[in-house]
Amino acid sequence: MLQDNYLMESEGESHRLDVKIDAETITRQAIWAGIKPGMRVADLGCGSGKVTSLLYDLVQPGGTVVGVDGSAARLVYAQEKYGRKGIDFIQGNLTQPLGHLGQFDFIWVRFVLEYYLSKSSSMVKNFAGCLKPGGIICLVDLDHNPFNYYGIPERLEHTLKKIMKEVEEKTDFDPFIGRKLYSIVYDLGFEDIDVRVENYRVTFGKAKELEVFNMLKKIEIVPEKIKFQFDDYQGGYEEFYQETLAFLSDPRRFAYTPLILCRGSKGAKV
Repeated sequence: MLQDNYLMESEGESHRLDVKIDAETITRQAIWAGIKPGMRVADLGCGSGKVTSLLYDLVQPGGTVVGVDGSAARLVYAQEKYGRKGIDFIQGNLTQPLGHLGQFDFIWVRFVLEYYLSKSSSMVKNFAGCLKPGGIICLVDLDHNPFNYYGIPERLEHTLKKIMKEVEEKTDFDPFIGRKLYSIVYDLGFEDIDVRVENYRVTFGKAKELEVFNMLKKIEIVPEKIKFQFDDYQGGYEEFYQETLAFLSDPRRFAYTPLILCRGSKGAKV
């Protein structure tokens, strides 16, 4: 099982992660979670560094942010594009103890736990060890990803489900992590827990360039990563790709993905 191999790893991943960030949404969500000026913040799984930079702005004046990611290449990208005084980018394995990073007032974990089906609870427990008493953790992830389509050709729907099944088995990916976030935080003894459910993406009508780009990147990278066999397509991957592109470009199609946010404060039992 490829548990420590990031599923979407590719040469252009830093750019993909960067361009799909909506600054207004991240800002609104972090404020809801309880971020305040003066806090020391950890952005775990910081990717391109764009979210790290947004969190830094929210803790001014006086706050600092540490962005942690497993990819040296993404950290170079982050430092070059978003590095400034008060932001540190550090390479680290999020499945391992993080005590060397010190203590934080606020920990942000977005689109990380979905890649660790078998380790998500233990990772959050590990993250909690870096929180000061009363500190806040906010977990953000998708749910039922990416199964919510209407108007999709039966063969394509069947194939996408087969791909996701193999992804779960071979890479420890969890398409249903969103619905588990509350229970993870509750079981660890966090206090003042709150949950918000939002639409991450609703797709209908004329295709949006960024949405098509993001989805096509996934079907370029993921099937190759798991060595998927396109048995339902006589023309193999290329035929599958063209059918996916046609579906994504169809103004009649409808798709949505729920996003779940869960925040909690570190109590005496954590």
